[in-house]
Amino acid sequence: MKKRRKAGEEIPAATVQGDLFGAAEAPKPPAAVAPPKPPPAPEKAPLGVSQVERPVAMERPAPVQEVSVPLASLPGAPIRPSRTVMSVGELTRQLKETIEARYPRVLVRGEVSGFRGANARGHLYFTLKDADACIDAKVWASQAGRLRFALRDGLEVVAEGSVDVYAPQGRYSLIISKLEPVGEGARALAFEQLKERLAAEGLIGDRRIRPLRPLPFLPRRIGVVTSRTGAALQDFLRVLHSRNPRLSVLLADARVQGDGAALEVANALERLSHTDVDVIVVTRGGGSVEDLWTFNEELVARAIHASPVPVVSAIGHEIDFTIADFVADWRAATPSAAAERLSPVLSDLELTLATHGSRLRQAVMRRQSELRERLGSLAGRLVDPRRRMGQERLFLSEQLELMMRSLRPAQRERREKLRGLQERLQRARPQARLGEQRANLLKLAARLQEAARASITTRRAELARGELGLQRASPAARVAAERAQLAEKKSRLEALQRQALSEAQQRFQRLAVRLDAMSPLKVMGRGYAVTFRKRDGAVVRTVGDVQPGELLGIRLASAGAKTLEGCEEIEATVTAIKGPVDC
Repeated sequence: MKKRRKAGEEIPAATVQGDLFGAAEAPKPPAAVAPPKPPPAPEKAPLGVSQVERPVAMERPAPVQEVSVPLASLPGAPIRPSRTVMSVGELTRQLKETIEARYPRVLVRGEVSGFRGANARGHLYFTLKDADACIDAKVWASQAGRLRFALRDGLEVVAEGSVDVYAPQGRYSLIISKLEPVGEGARALAFEQLKERLAAEGLIGDRRIRPLRPLPFLPRRIGVVTSRTGAALQDFLRVLHSRNPRLSVLLADARVQGDGAALEVANALERLSHTDVDVIVVTRGGGSVEDLWTFNEELVARAIHASPVPVVSAIGHEIDFTIADFVADWRAATPSAAAERLSPVLSDLELTLATHGSRLRQAVMRRQSELRERLGSLAGRLVDPRRRMGQERLFLSEQLELMMRSLRPAQRERREKLRGLQERLQRARPQARLGEQRANLLKLAARLQEAARASITTRRAELARGELGLQRASPAARVAAERAQLAEKKSRLEALQRQALSEAQQRFQRLAVRLDAMSPLKVMGRGYAVTFRKRDGAVVRTVGDVQPGELLGIRLASAGAKTLEGCEEIEATVTAIKGPVDC
C-alpha cells in the first residue's frame, strides 16, 4: 500500500506520475545528473479497488508539483501499454462489490429529510443529511414495523445498516436495520408518541370513550396477570390473604419482560376476560425502564381497554408510570397497594355485618309491632259478613217477587194470542189447496212435452235441408287454391325474414365492434383503472381531487366484466400526494 507524504517533504527524483490509462511518465532528470534507471512499471491494482485507503477525517496533503518528462528522452524507457476500456456495467459492478464489501455495517448520524411516510408496500424512503452531504436511506417494511417511534423531517437520528449500490441507476444508498433518535431515547419518544395516539383515539385522558369503571367493593374472584415466579405475586397474595383469606385468586401466568412478553400479557388478559373474575390486576415488581417496557406496548394497552371487567394496574413502584397505568381503570402505586384496595379486612367486614344484622332485627321487630297495631284497628272497623249476607238475601227475594208480578200478565197474554193463531190455521186446511195445484201442474207438464216433440221434428227437417245445400256449395276447391297461394306467400315471407335477419345481424356485429372499440372496459383491459372517491363516488381526475387520508376505490377490468359496476374494485387510502412529475 502506498503512503501519502506529509506536506513539505520533497519528492524523490525516481517518483513516477501515472497517466489516466496506467502508463508511467518519468520525471525530467535534474541537470548534470546521470539519467536514473527506469523505474519498474507500477503494479496494477484490481479494478474498482482504491490503491490508497484514506482514513476518515484525514488531513488533506499539500499539493505536489508534477514534473513531466517525455518517456522517449529517457534511455531504456518502457513501452507504453495498450489502453484498458471497461463498460459502464463492469465499472458499476466492480464498484458495487468493492463498496458493499468495504461497508457491510456502518453507523451514520444525520438529519431526516424528505420523509413522506410508508409507501404501498410499507417501506420507508427518506434522506439522511448534514451540513456537508446527504445520502438516500431505506427501511424495509419488516424493519419499519419494529420502530418504536415515528419518523419526521428534521429529526436527528443514528442509523445502523449497510451501504448498497443500485447498479441500473448508479446510485448508492444506506439500507437501515436499526434506527435511534439522537438527544432523546427511542423509548421515551415512543412512550410520548403512543400516549398522544391513544389520547387521540379516546383510550386515555380527559376524552376517554369509556369512563373509568368502579372497582367492586368485595370481589368474589380476582384475576392476576403476572409471572408465577415473580416477587410481585407473593407480595400481592401475602397482603391480600392477611386482610381477607377467603378471597379467591385466579392467576394467568405471563412473562413480564423480554421479547414476546407483551403478547403473553395481552393473551393472559383475554383469557381472564372469559372467566368469572370480577376484577383483573396487572402487576409486576420494580425495575428499570427497559424492565417495565412491556407495559408501554400498544398491544397491552389495547388489551386492557378491551377487557369487559375493571382492570387495576400495579406496576413497579410509586414513581414508575407506564401506558398501562393511564389505560387501566385504577392505578396502584405497588402490588401491595392493589391488594389493600381490593381486600377489605375480614374482621371489619364481620363487625360491620353483625352491626347491620342487629339493626335489621330491631327494625323488623319495630315494623311487626306497627303492623299488629294497624291490623287491630282495621279488625275493629270490619262488619260481620253473616249479617251482610242476610240483608242481601232479603233484598234479592224482594226483587224476585217484583219480577214475577210483572211477568205473569205478559205470559198470560202471549198464551191467548197463540191459541187464536192455532184456530185460524186449522180453519185454512192447506192440504186441499195443495192437491189442486198438483193436478194443474201435471196437465201443464203434458202440454209442454207435446210442444217440445213438435219443435224438435221441425228443427230436424230444417237441419237436413241446410246440410244438403251446404254440400252443394262446398268450398273445398277454393280452400285448396287459397292454401297453395298461402304456402307460396309463406315461403317468400320466410326468405325475406331470413334476409332481413342476416342483414340486421351483420349491422349489429359492425356496431358491436365499433362499440367495443369505444368501450372504457377495452381501455381498462390494457392495464388502466378508474379511481373514484368513496365518499361521493366522483371520479378522481387530478391530484387536487383527493386529500391525504381519503378513502379511494380503484376499479380494474376483470375477465367477463360487462359494465363498470361489474369490475373488480380495490379500496385504498391516500397516504401522500406528490407534485406533478413527468409520466
